[in-house]
Amino acid sequence: MSGKNYAVIGKSVERVDARAKVTGEALYPGDINLPDQAYMKILFAARPHAIVKAIDTAAAEALPGVLAVYTARDVPVNEYGLIMNDQPVLCGPGSSKPFADRVRFVGDQVALVVADSEEIAAQARDLIRVEYEDLPVVTDVVKAMEAGSDPGSQAPLLHPNNGSNIFGHYRIRKGDVEAAFAGCDVVAEGEYHTPAQEHAYLQPEAGIAYLDEAGRVTVKVAGQWTHEDQEQIAHALDLPLDQVRVIYPAIGGAFGGREDMSVQIVLALAAWRLSQRGIHRPVKIIWSREESIIGHHKRHPYLLRAKWGANKDGKLVAARVELISDGGAYAYTTTKVMGNATLMCTGPYEIPHVSVDSYAVYTNNLPNGAFRGFGGPQAAFAAEMQMNHLAEALGIDPIELRRRNLLTEGALLSVGTPLPQGVSIGAVVEKCVERMQTSPAMGANPNGTAIKRGTGFACAFKNVGFSFGAPEQCTATVELHGGVDIERAILHHAGAEVGQGTHTVMRQFAAETLGIPLDMVQLVASDTAVTENSGSVSASRMTFMAGNSIKGACEQALLKWKSEERPAIATYQYRPPKTTPYDPQTGKSEPNFAYGYVAQAVTVDVDTETGEVHLVEVISANDVGQAVNPQQVQGQIEGGVVQAAGYAVTENFIQKDGYVLTDKLSNYLIPTVLDVPDKVQPLILEYADPIGPYGARGMGEMPFLPLAPAVVAAVHAATGVWFHEFPLTPERVLRGLGKL
Repeated sequence: MSGKNYAVIGKSVERVDARAKVTGEALYPGDINLPDQAYMKILFAARPHAIVKAIDTAAAEALPGVLAVYTARDVPVNEYGLIMNDQPVLCGPGSSKPFADRVRFVGDQVALVVADSEEIAAQARDLIRVEYEDLPVVTDVVKAMEAGSDPGSQAPLLHPNNGSNIFGHYRIRKGDVEAAFAGCDVVAEGEYHTPAQEHAYLQPEAGIAYLDEAGRVTVKVAGQWTHEDQEQIAHALDLPLDQVRVIYPAIGGAFGGREDMSVQIVLALAAWRLSQRGIHRPVKIIWSREESIIGHHKRHPYLLRAKWGANKDGKLVAARVELISDGGAYAYTTTKVMGNATLMCTGPYEIPHVSVDSYAVYTNNLPNGAFRGFGGPQAAFAAEMQMNHLAEALGIDPIELRRRNLLTEGALLSVGTPLPQGVSIGAVVEKCVERMQTSPAMGANPNGTAIKRGTGFACAFKNVGFSFGAPEQCTATVELHGGVDIERAILHHAGAEVGQGTHTVMRQFAAETLGIPLDMVQLVASDTAVTENSGSVSASRMTFMAGNSIKGACEQALLKWKSEERPAIATYQYRPPKTTPYDPQTGKSEPNFAYGYVAQAVTVDVDTETGEVHLVEVISANDVGQAVNPQQVQGQIEGGVVQAAGYAVTENFIQKDGYVLTDKLSNYLIPTVLDVPDKVQPLILEYADPIGPYGARGMGEMPFLPLAPAVVAAVHAATGVWFHEFPLTPERVLRGLGKL
């Protein structure tokens, strides 16, 4: 355990943004208003697949108060994408991008209206007439995979220039799987379905764009990576990078949902095009909740097929897994999410023989992309369910089966390389089990014959930072001011504050390294004009990456200070150990430079008459390396557990034929105070990461990963029924119990 006594690190200091957010002083993008601002509304496609034959904007443009209507013809480079530029900024005729004249999901953007008021903009948007030629729709990933390869397939090619709806494939081949299965004493097979999930962040997409005093197209918006937003805006507008500025004000939640573009590019386009006509007015937009739900990506639904084998002593021998990921209409981060899922679908276990094939597939469903866990929850569900089924077949306690197979220091992953040093999954499991044994909820019987109680267990691991060869770095600049002694430190860092406490932790790293009080550190954050690229606030990476970059910048600034340089200014770019992509044939790779580890025990009550599943208690043991701010870590654990509870039990995101049936929070049920676990026990474990700043690991995603399989295992313990898909809505539970 850590046990080190630092001056600032390890202390639950007050969050720098706490008072402003509690009092309402904090300005989110939707709260920002500028003099003489105009308002924008977007015309969404509202159909899943069609060619845009013509767009008639005359009536909209003629409406008094309308400043401009923009279509695909107005976008200089009509494409964007975080991984690949496969999505038009605006869909319709007039763009040089092949097949940009078609819409592929209901949230594709077709036209923009800028007007003197929000009301006028909305009225004008509804006056736009679009001629569509509807195309066949495909929403089933298995059918979608047939297009381009099966001559008899009725599925359309959604991106005809690709020749296939499969846009990604990873494979792992370790050992001899077929021969290994022949020698297994027990084999378990299962097919699992994991659902889409809505991010449901508090603040819908909003922002304001204008030209700043230097003539830069400036966008104030909520996102997760200022410099990536800047690059995508500059590309679409065909502008030099230094002519685009991105600023993040307060951000009302993200969870991966703000990694990809929503309003960033179209806001910049509108303000820029207006300025070219001599109209220098800021442009503002706020999406409704319904627009938000159809307009941004979701968690990937997955189809997972698994066959695992073990010997009679409970040692895993072989695993074959097929993963099919519904990417939706565009790629977003699908291939990167799938890369993680491909690695994690065999769990935190040592398996000598492994075969994995994973596929990323286009459909006419909403695009799917980054979401807390980034492929980990889907993969963990299949892996942990397979362990449960093998334990049942072998007659071995499911926790004991895990103990016999957990990865240890030096053990080889499915990709043929060991985990980085600092493997703690065994210790994490034992700490969780230890706490289980002292919990009064575990095994207690509730009153009432219809209520059945059960406890389930699951564990997982998750990368910290970008994976599989993706370029990884983080840059910080520190200024030291004063006379004899340091009187003030100014930290420049682009990392976004999306509610996880990043900006507080950054100041703690700086104060600790500089040896000064926390209140002497001033933070300048999330503005591309005055901060260097920090990478995305995702992949549980920001504490780890920002901490190392800030520590390095502070150490270099101190050297300058000791040389009597005043002010002492230093910039430091931290680069972690390199990772490598999957080998196309074998899958061998150095996938990640650091990991986090988690184990959870869940107790549920199942009402066998109503089908309701209620979480009584969740014990969540998480190795964070070093808890920089324990109070914030506790909040992350509790928040992750609650969000995962929604994923596992209540949040039933429904799409049919490409249309969203749950497009508001009145029919998409996020957990309320009555749905959250009665008790969450966060166990903060501190096994220092060898290369983490002050030993810290990332952990924002870890509490999410194993909860769904732990819940399903708990329901099985209560009822004797296994569920291979979720959420465990009352209807699904009753059907599983044979009562529907």
